[in-house]
Amino acid sequence: MDEKVEVVAPAGNLASLKAAIENGADVVYLGFNDATNARNFEGLNFTPEELEEGVDLVRSKGKKFYLAVNTFPQRDSFSRWQRSVDNAVLLGADALILADLGVLSYARRRYPDINIHLSVQASASNYESINFYRSRFGIKRVVLPRVLTIEEISLLRQRTEVELEAFCLGGLCINVEGRCYLSSFVTGASTNTEGACSPSRFVRFTTGEGDRLSITLNNVLLNELEATESSPYPTCCKGRYMMPDGTTSYAMEDPESLNALEVIPGLIEAGVTALKIEGRQRTKSYVAQVTRIVREAVDSYYEAPASFRIRREWERQVTSTFEGSSQTLGCYLEK
Repeated sequence: MDEKVEVVAPAGNLASLKAAIENGADVVYLGFNDATNARNFEGLNFTPEELEEGVDLVRSKGKKFYLAVNTFPQRDSFSRWQRSVDNAVLLGADALILADLGVLSYARRRYPDINIHLSVQASASNYESINFYRSRFGIKRVVLPRVLTIEEISLLRQRTEVELEAFCLGGLCINVEGRCYLSSFVTGASTNTEGACSPSRFVRFTTGEGDRLSITLNNVLLNELEATESSPYPTCCKGRYMMPDGTTSYAMEDPESLNALEVIPGLIEAGVTALKIEGRQRTKSYVAQVTRIVREAVDSYYEAPASFRIRREWERQVTSTFEGSSQTLGCYLEK
């Protein structure tokens, strides 16, 4: 059988990086603590100096790390993205995860031998687009947007030599990743240039009568929750809004988390090279738990592909990590 798919786990800080490595990740992916990466939340990510300790740990365990420089520079800010690319190369990143055409061009021209992965932020979901990035910038892998069925992924595999990486657990974004402007519209701070959807400085939680919780983004009401209800991190797409008939509804997207454990065999057999866990903004306990479960699931598949089954404890433990109230297979089986 071919080499196992990689388990790619998130690392928003050094503690999460250690948790990922200790629980079976083949690769950790991370970013610098500035606007050059698409999880630019306060208190997350690394300076180049802070990352050196993490790199030492990764190397000591024989693992790899991928570094995301996957937002979109504007006007006179391009030099910051150049520095992030330079620092990633100096640190010895096993791959740079890039999205912007200019950043891709700079990285390939300046460092002709580096390994480049196309970020999900580029939203490349068809083989013509993927093959364009390969021919122009020599990308080795594409991180697929969460809008494709397994059947479509299998067809992509037949039409491109680029490796395919697919999300298997965590938050779900269906709003044409890298091209969504809902948060930008409400806050004036661009998700695609600052690297944070619904930046925390605009989020407010207020408790009202009967412990009812109101969640606002830049003074725009996104949701009101009873004391018994839970909610994911507040984003516009997962807000609950007043409908024309006077009812309230999750008008765009239910607050669900992606759980593709049961279709891991289908994803592997469709030809993906890597299974990615979302959640650089989550805690080290989340990273440890979901990384271990995906590791066990992947190993279980390779031990006996025909008899692969989801273990009850996996389902229970994964469900406990969800942001929101339910799980979904996303588009993997149907749209």
